Amino acid sequence: MSFSGDQPQEIEQQNQLAPKARWYAIQVASGCEKRVKANIEQRIRSFNVADRVIQVQIPHTPTVKIRKDGSRQHLEEKVFPGYVLVQMVMEDDAWQVVKNTPHVINFVGSEQKRNYGRGRGHVRPLPLSSTEVERIFRQAEGQEPVVKINLDVGDNIMVLSGPFKDFAGEVIEVSPERQKLKALLSIFGRETPVELEFNQVEKQS
Repeated sequence: MSFSGDQPQEIEQQNQLAPKARWYAIQVASGCEKRVKANIEQRIRSFNVADRVIQVQIPHTPTVKIRKDGSRQHLEEKVFPGYVLVQMVMEDDAWQVVKNTPHVINFVGSEQKRNYGRGRGHVRPLPLSSTEVERIFRQAEGQEPVVKINLDVGDNIMVLSGPFKDFAGEVIEVSPERQKLKALLSIFGRETPVELEFNQVEKQS
């Protein structure tokens, strides 16, 4: 990773350190992920550790939320709420820059017990495995948008598309992980359970 204004010697040092960089997870205060990311990036520049703290990421997945009025809201949902990923060379200066950033709770790792006194020891940061990192970013980048809908059992819906378009019914089962639901539709005068996609229906007031 290169930076404008680097001297040849600094670039050589960066190239030597970059292969040693690993990904680490840090726990942050709830709702402060973006603020922490911006603060770490500012501290990287202020403390001149860009050759050791390489990048900061908050993995997201695309999400489509269907509101009660049927309109769609396109969002990005965090893969790991409360955590930020940092690619860095784990040495004391870089660790201090990240660890002392406001709203950072701690690195994810193994807790080392104190040899004396009371209280908790310190946490030894543990890097993520290359397999885990690949899985996280593949999940964040390659996933189709997840459709979320504010529906519960007993709600009334109208079918918007498919063979049952314009049929009204009542929700009897919701499967968020499959982005599907089951509804009782009146077909030929009989209540018939039908499985539908979230994006095929609209909640009725």
